[in-house]
This record gives sequence, C-alpha cells and structure tokens, in this order.
Amino acid sequence: MNSFVKEQFPIFQAVQAIRDQLMEVLSDDDLRYKLPGGNLTLGELCREMGEVEYSYIQSFRNRTQDFTYRNTESGLASSVAKLNAWFSALDAELKAVLEGFSEEELDQMINRGDGFMLPIRIQPHIYKEALLIFYGKVSVYLRAMEKPLPGQWQEWIG
Repeated sequence: MNSFVKEQFPIFQAVQAIRDQLMEVLSDDDLRYKLPGGNLTLGELCREMGEVEYSYIQSFRNRTQDFTYRNTESGLASSVAKLNAWFSALDAELKAVLEGFSEEELDQMINRGDGFMLPIRIQPHIYKEALLIFYGKVSVYLRAMEKPLPGQWQEWIG
C-alpha cells in the first residue's frame, strides 16, 4: 500500500462521501432545477462533476490533464439513479488507480497544461478541492430550492 492510500485516502473518501449524502436527498425533479441566467441545471452540474472526476482518473493513467471529456449518456443529468451508478463506478476506478501506484510512481509528474506540472501524490488533493468547489456551487442550488443541507454538509461546507 502506497503512502497516499495509507495516510490520505480516508479523508479523501470522507470528502467524496459528502457527494453521496447529497445524492441521497435529491430527486429526479430536483435535478431539473435551474438557477436564473446562464446556469446549468443541478443535474448538469452533477454530470459536470463526474466529468471532472473522469478527467482526474485519466490524468493518473496518461500523466496529462484533459478536461474535454463529456458524458453523453441519455438521461444522465436527469436521473439520480444513473448519476449514482456512474459516481460509484468512477469512485471505484479512482480508488483502484490510486491504490495501484508504487511509492516511486507517486513522484511522477502530471502535465496539467501550460507547463504546470504536479506530482501524482498532489493531484488527488487538487481533485478534492474540485469537489469542495462543486459543493459550494450546489449549496446555492439547495438554498434556492429551500432544501435542507444533507449529512455532514453543514459542518464541512457551511
């Protein structure tokens, strides 16, 4: 077991679990909610977060960050069940990739574009920050819909 998985993965999984708590309180109707202006629906925002996770998984494999992937599965952004299934598969894939690294591989670099390079061991922390940004965005939707904040949301996100 590499040092990232041993030392950092439990908190990493706790941050991911907040997304799972969110999905437990959402309905398919909630996913269609859209804030005024040029905003995404809540479901599209969730799909976008899955696309971000996919990008990070691929960056671990290819050592290059690429945010161009789009999931075109029909109905994904309007189905809690489909989003949950996809998030579960992504989470399992991410865990497997991270567990597969040797200690030496954790120091290999990922090209995030424009010459910005980070070691593999730092990249999961950046993804964790992307999750926290996602949660901040979703908080606005939840408040606008007058939905209670799920699980650890209030303590961890505010």
